[in-house]
Amino acid sequence: MVLRTQDRWPAAGKHIFCLREEEPPEPDEPLEEIERVDIVALNERGRRSSVVLDRKRYKRCDFLFLKKSYKGRPGESYEQIFWLTQRSIEQHRPSFKLISRRTDTEMVVRIHSNEKYPWRFPGAITERGVISSGDYALMDGNKVLAVVERKTLDNLLADFGTMPVLHQRLAELAAHGNHALVIEASYSDFLNPKKVHHYTPGFCAKAIAELFALHPNLRIVFCSNRKVANEWTRHFFGTLWSLKRGNEE
Repeated sequence: MVLRTQDRWPAAGKHIFCLREEEPPEPDEPLEEIERVDIVALNERGRRSSVVLDRKRYKRCDFLFLKKSYKGRPGESYEQIFWLTQRSIEQHRPSFKLISRRTDTEMVVRIHSNEKYPWRFPGAITERGVISSGDYALMDGNKVLAVVERKTLDNLLADFGTMPVLHQRLAELAAHGNHALVIEASYSDFLNPKKVHHYTPGFCAKAIAELFALHPNLRIVFCSNRKVANEWTRHFFGTLWSLKRGNEE
């Protein structure tokens, strides 16, 4: 991505308006490279893209991409791009808004056919079907946008007995860009001798640590009960759906 800007870095308390460079510059246009810096992290969040540069100062910034409608020209729009630094965002203290927002299009959640007592997703369209990995999937037509594997306390304890198979399943789950292993129990439950049956709390702690260590990209969420796990997944899917719909507008 190439942007034309008015300065090399936004001053404190200011935003810089940018123009997207659609075509390569003319051969005779005088250009001078001012600076080249490696990128440590790049994160896209709806209309914002956050960039972290590999240096000690002036390293965090956002690019905000907006679409504005022309007045009196229905259906036509133009792009506005603003360059914002961490300092300028802190000084402006904009009103707090979540990146995601509600959409008029209902999301579709596919529930695996094997689920006997499935979670509920009010306001969404639910369907039964086969999912290659996980128990619940956020669908966009035939495309899987996100998957969630559901585990109760007893489910996960049983899986500890066949750890190699569990690692295989979790590796497949983590291969999806948006995924989660949602456990209907708190971490402290696995340290309670009265709840872990024939396992010791020490063994359970080591088994869970192994999941985190061997699957560093796996999103593992401990919820206190079934209701909380259901709510977490519903909002997770809802946010992803809102972001997708927002990017399409």
